Amino acid sequence: MVNGERKIARPLRWAMVGGGRLSQVGYKHRSGALRDNTAFQLVAGAFDIDAERGRDFGVNIGVEAGRCYDNYQQLFMHEAQRADGIEVVTVATPNGTHYEITKAALEAGLHVICEKPLFFSSQEAKEIKALAAEKGRIVGVTYGYSGHQMLLQMRQMIASGDIGEVRMVEMQYTHGFSASDNADKFEAQKWRVDPQIAGPSFVLGDLSTHTFYISQLVLPELKLRSLLCDRQSFIPSRAPLEDNAMVLMHYHGGAVGRMWTSSINAGCMNAQQIRVIGSKASLQWADYQPNELKYEVQNQPAQLLHHGMPYLSETALTDDRLGALHTEGLTDAWSNIYLRFALAIDAKNRGDEAGLATLIYPDINAGLEGVRWVENCVRSADGGAVWVNYE
Repeated sequence: MVNGERKIARPLRWAMVGGGRLSQVGYKHRSGALRDNTAFQLVAGAFDIDAERGRDFGVNIGVEAGRCYDNYQQLFMHEAQRADGIEVVTVATPNGTHYEITKAALEAGLHVICEKPLFFSSQEAKEIKALAAEKGRIVGVTYGYSGHQMLLQMRQMIASGDIGEVRMVEMQYTHGFSASDNADKFEAQKWRVDPQIAGPSFVLGDLSTHTFYISQLVLPELKLRSLLCDRQSFIPSRAPLEDNAMVLMHYHGGAVGRMWTSSINAGCMNAQQIRVIGSKASLQWADYQPNELKYEVQNQPAQLLHHGMPYLSETALTDDRLGALHTEGLTDAWSNIYLRFALAIDAKNRGDEAGLATLIYPDINAGLEGVRWVENCVRSADGGAVWVNYE
């Protein structure tokens, strides 16, 4: 169980690029990183494209004014000159800036935690993977939902054969907050529907990469063979980017999958879920009921497994924070992810490659795979919603 005790020798000196006052995700990052104040300490940042607003914001969250920089270039340069300079940086900026900032951070000798989707292309991701290896640094990706402990329980039960042979993977991440074009007037949405900033997709990259990574987390041995993607721009001004998409998938070994992702599911507050169907039983998890895992064995009553209970696996219980009596939520999941990042960075710094290999967290390979999945979806959709071999 996580209780905030020190798991690394000292907190890592941490900075943010982006994540300021107008950010939708900045507070999630800070809540996750600082929940266990033994893991990270926020000491610097370039929080906003508007330097004065970013400095004012930084001071208001407790960062020294002199360490609130105008841009990431100044941040990396000046912090490198300090004996107590930053060791790790979070990139919480629009998609189109991820590659250049991550590359600059690695070249400055920093570990990086980056928003998803990681980059525009798998080629960029491969370049960064090679650079991170050369520099001996960690690149983590904030697939924050994957920090929910019941997903580790799901992973363990599938690996143990509790559902038999995997046959189907059913995934969904939808909401209705972009059902009208009024949503595109807000600053937080504008860039998401601009191909120059968002990249080759909208909801495929912004939403379903979360759920796709969850499928990788719980099914690490299941590999894609081919897919078919059909995507739509129901708000015409968003074209060529999609606000709705459906993806069919074939895996090596014969299993099949389906993903529905949409921001125009009118009336839906949020619906992200994954159901894995095996030859003997099924498991289902949803982020709107994250403390429960539904376990349905053919010809037996359905079971609801609950977080924090002693019948869960050791890996699931390790991430428990509040005990079974109290509900946990997204901030707890983000806290788990950031704690795993801290453990990975610490292991890397100490040269403990064996220990690093045992950690389960969204690393550069997870980020690369998310970009690769989006690329294949776009290739299929733009080819006329045709089956393509997974490349």
